[in-house]
Amino acid sequence: MTAPFRICFVCTGNICRSPMAESVFRSRLAEDGLDGLVEVDSAGTGGWHEGDGADPRTVAALRAAGYETAHTARQFHASWFDRLDLVIALDSGHLRALRRLAPTPQDAAKVRLLRSYADEGAGEGAGEAHDLDVPDPYYGDFAGFEECLEMVEAASDGLLAAVRTSVAARTVIQARAPESDDDHRPAPAPAHPQEKESA
Repeated sequence: MTAPFRICFVCTGNICRSPMAESVFRSRLAEDGLDGLVEVDSAGTGGWHEGDGADPRTVAALRAAGYETAHTARQFHASWFDRLDLVIALDSGHLRALRRLAPTPQDAAKVRLLRSYADEGAGEGAGEAHDLDVPDPYYGDFAGFEECLEMVEAASDGLLAAVRTSVAARTVIQARAPESDDDHRPAPAPAHPQEKESA
């Protein structure tokens, strides 16, 4: 049986951007028929909001667009890297913090910026990392949350395409494994390219 492909979206407090990304991407997976093969969750680099629901403005933006809104905030832990295939950072600050937290270089390579998937063929080398940030809407008005949602939606399609490819490759590798008596190596990892101030 193929192990699920696991993704965690990470922002600062896990009440604004990352729960938004989690909800949007879960919807994309369901539409694409991959929801049974991919597990998605989210967390924050800090634990200030642990146990809280999403920010009411996040809930309102998601609800208006027809997405699920149930959420409980939690903090990301380094021990999670071992079970995750991708760790998706919402901005360059999260990217740096997560890569510092990663126990190994292989774990650090799992951390990617969400908006690096926004345009086909675009990667983190397509500009400065901060140009790929999803701006923190926490201290702004509701329009900032709507803008955040638009950025998340735009990047989610590219991320879905990358995950679909990784899941297909993993399935093929694992399906072929029994044919080889002398090769029982595990499937390779998919190749793909603070303080309380926000969520």
